[in-house]
Amino acid sequence: MQGDVAGGQSAAASARDLQPSGRPGNGALGAPVSEDDLSRMSARHGRQARRLQQSVDRRLKDRQILLLLAQDGFQGSRYDLFVEELVRYGISVLRGWMHSGFIFQLVAQRGFGLHPHERELEELATQSEVREELATMTVARALPRFRQTALVEGGWTFEGGASITTYFMGACLYRFPNEFRRHCAAAERQRRALQRQQTVYEDPAGPRSTADEVLGKMWVREELENITDLRTRTVVALTLDDYTQEEIQQMLDEKSVRVIEGLLYRWRKKEQRQQGGGQRG
Repeated sequence: MQGDVAGGQSAAASARDLQPSGRPGNGALGAPVSEDDLSRMSARHGRQARRLQQSVDRRLKDRQILLLLAQDGFQGSRYDLFVEELVRYGISVLRGWMHSGFIFQLVAQRGFGLHPHERELEELATQSEVREELATMTVARALPRFRQTALVEGGWTFEGGASITTYFMGACLYRFPNEFRRHCAAAERQRRALQRQQTVYEDPAGPRSTADEVLGKMWVREELENITDLRTRTVVALTLDDYTQEEIQQMLDEKSVRVIEGLLYRWRKKEQRQQGGGQRG
């Protein structure tokens, strides 16, 4: 499909180049065509012809491959090798699209307005492991439907104008938005969990190491039974289990999130005073 559009645009551009640029009566129609103009036109049409032939050759090869795979019912060793190559190609292309941010333009053309935040764009541009994870999950989600629709049901055809890899990348683009949203939701949960840990383990002396945070969490769990107020003990326990303050407020049917914040604040200050005085309560 993309090949048809690109070919149409190139043909239209060529047609415009062939139109007379002068107005009637100014002598432009009678001007001779220069050798440079003929050379440029010949080179341009030569490139177009080569691209068209390359597209035809690729699609002919794809059709031959799929005919062989169909004999095996799209399973077995030959199909596994085909899928392996397709997966490698898909992951590589998706990683490049994510690194440049071009993928968001492509999915927008298909009706998916993801509107990524600047920090999300920066993450994709700088963190290769995130691109790898998203690309791998997108390809894995796209493969089953691609096999059924494009291969088993014959959705891909030579006449469609796209190679099998181009067709597969189109399938991946329809899967990417959901994977991106899942990733963003998980990242947001992690960010909120870190904020909650800071709320529970906040140390006025400054930042704490990872080891200190682990030990602090273990200590808080051990100290839960010493919290005499049931509401406070429940709020602290739920916070340790990574519930948000909004979720805790709803679970305990409290009037507002401020109530939860107040319980945590008073408990933390009490513990700090007792630790400062060498006491445990």
